[in-house]
Amino acid sequence: MLLRMAVCARLCGAGQSRRCRRRQRHSQPHQDSDSDMDMDEEEEAERVVGKTKDEPDVCSSGAGVLASGASAGPPHPQSLLDLPPELLVEIFSSLPGAALPNLALVCKKFRQILNTETIWRRRCTEEFGMRDDLRKMEILGMSSRDLYVKLLHPYRNILGLWQPDIGPYGGLLNVVVDGLFIIGWMYLPPHDPRVEDPMRRRPLFRIHMWEKNKAMVECMYGHKGPHKGDIQTVKKDEFSTKCNQTDHHRMPGGRQEEFRTWLEDEWGRTLEDIFHEHMQELILMKFIYTSQYDNCLTYRRIYLPPCLPSDLLQPGLFKGTYGSHGLEIIMLSFHGSKAKVTKLTGDPNVPAGQLTLEIDLNRPVRLPDLEHQRSMEELSRLVLGVHEEAQRGLQAQDAPSEAAEVAEGSDSAPPAGAEDVEPGAAACSAASEAQPFVLPLGVMARNEVYPRTCKMCFYGTGLIAGHGFTSPERTPGLFVLFDDDRFGFIWLELKSFSLYSRLTDQLSHAQAPSIEHFEAMLRNMQSWTS
Repeated sequence: MLLRMAVCARLCGAGQSRRCRRRQRHSQPHQDSDSDMDMDEEEEAERVVGKTKDEPDVCSSGAGVLASGASAGPPHPQSLLDLPPELLVEIFSSLPGAALPNLALVCKKFRQILNTETIWRRRCTEEFGMRDDLRKMEILGMSSRDLYVKLLHPYRNILGLWQPDIGPYGGLLNVVVDGLFIIGWMYLPPHDPRVEDPMRRRPLFRIHMWEKNKAMVECMYGHKGPHKGDIQTVKKDEFSTKCNQTDHHRMPGGRQEEFRTWLEDEWGRTLEDIFHEHMQELILMKFIYTSQYDNCLTYRRIYLPPCLPSDLLQPGLFKGTYGSHGLEIIMLSFHGSKAKVTKLTGDPNVPAGQLTLEIDLNRPVRLPDLEHQRSMEELSRLVLGVHEEAQRGLQAQDAPSEAAEVAEGSDSAPPAGAEDVEPGAAACSAASEAQPFVLPLGVMARNEVYPRTCKMCFYGTGLIAGHGFTSPERTPGLFVLFDDDRFGFIWLELKSFSLYSRLTDQLSHAQAPSIEHFEAMLRNMQSWTS
């Protein structure tokens, strides 16, 4: 893009020497150089477009670009300035919006053409997906240029997926261009235990330009409507929101009314409907903790996992059942022969950001017939057998190199499941046809309605811990793939079953720039809540 801008400057013959621009300012003292460009953008344009200080002073007419010995012939444009305005509009419309401020500094004609609404309308459409909303905006007398320059471009870096810093509970925020607003939607799981219901959304803040022709931030929390708020960008992948009128969050009935309203919204029930004492304690604890963050929140950027052809199923976001803690949002990603499930929302035992499940795709488990599937002892025997093999494999990896060399030279066969196979090969070789599935007797499930056929199963481990994430440990379990949008996990030690269902909402501006960026994000997420 920088090279393209430099070429434009040379073709127009304007050059970006300081003398040329200074002469233009002195000859036109009554005109502002650019009312909408700040000084640091102008200095950046000078650095990008005018690298050669000894460049000859050439006026913006564009003469002298071609060599004096050019052969005579039919008239051809000698510079960009000789092109018809409508063609320049088409050229400029194809450039990214971030490059247009620098282009406006090249010369007066470029600056005038950049006032054309067609250019900015196309940038709003191509970069932010706005179409029908632009027509509504023009009816209200708001220009596409103002919308782009004062709203969309300044706040473009907060679009995408974010995780709020709410202690162990985490969350999922999606900031999108929604109509003539930029809105931060907090995504909430369905009410427990309806894991296959669609996600719920609640607006936390919005940014618009309805008043004074400048962007205004409003907090949407509470029950009294929008009120004044603020947004601060702390660093590249982090920003904070602040409410300036927290009295809008309070309710006439005090904390008791606020708790009952929160409980109905969060859990879809009243306190009288919850008979389990431990569950009551967990719910009350979450209300007290999260209500401390109703006036100020910090968010950190997260990305959707990359997808590769070798993946067992499409990675992405899912919602799953976690016993008395209710439904939580997780992220499924693939890493060679491993599948990882990371919490985006969490609880006081295992907080958000932690690796809740880790699946070994090189260790498939073949289920017995339905009669034996109902036996917890039979399932434990199968899974623990693979678990012991996995532990021996880990010990062999940690052994001295001499022992590894002896093992390589031995004629003895390696343990089942420990062969050196290509990542994903075991998954592909597992049973591809659907097979009957039933939970063992004695295994607790929040949702009794679960798929009765599965495609394949694998050995894996799940993370359990005491309150406050004390004494965390990984325990063996069984990963069950039902179809492309649902999977489950049987926790052997807890004798419980978690069912996961895919989150189907379209999430834009959420792709990781690279696999390395995504891997770094996963590592950082664990440190945020550890």
